[in-house]
Amino acid sequence: MIPVKILKISYQPSTRNYYLVLKELDGDHCFPLTIGSSEAQSIALALESIEPTRPMTHDLICKLLSEIDLSLKRVRITDIRDGVFYSYIDIESKIFGKKEIDARPSDAIAIALRENAPILVSKKLINYSGIDHKTFVDNNDKEKLGKLLKKLKLELRDAVKDEKYEIAAELRDKIKKIDP
Repeated sequence: MIPVKILKISYQPSTRNYYLVLKELDGDHCFPLTIGSSEAQSIALALESIEPTRPMTHDLICKLLSEIDLSLKRVRITDIRDGVFYSYIDIESKIFGKKEIDARPSDAIAIALRENAPILVSKKLINYSGIDHKTFVDNNDKEKLGKLLKKLKLELRDAVKDEKYEIAAELRDKIKKIDP
């Protein structure tokens, strides 16, 4: 299993689909997944550390895990059969031991982000996709990312200068997501 991170969430107007692009932590291969709009929204909220006023489904699941002393160990995206991806949530508790729960990859990822759990993809799937991460960054995206990085770095510098360290830490984390 290969650890991955989220490279980007994108919307394709021509197909009206959302795509989640996962990238190897220690490599350049990417793994794209088609996901639903509500899952895309939930993942985006988790990536931006935005807490909705009322719990969404994935927040509720995380709360349930916590309340019954279950800990999410990892999410594994393991296979594709007939165009359908399969994944598992690995949980553990003192009472129930280790359990493997079948889940849609998009739901599993939304929960993993909230629980800071690793997301793993099988080598078979990474090799199956065979896509280099540069494929997902066109020139327009590179220009936008460059401008955003410059803006965030200036804000970070100002936050440190003004001794606003909590804001500085948040900006640093945003910069790391864009430019690892």
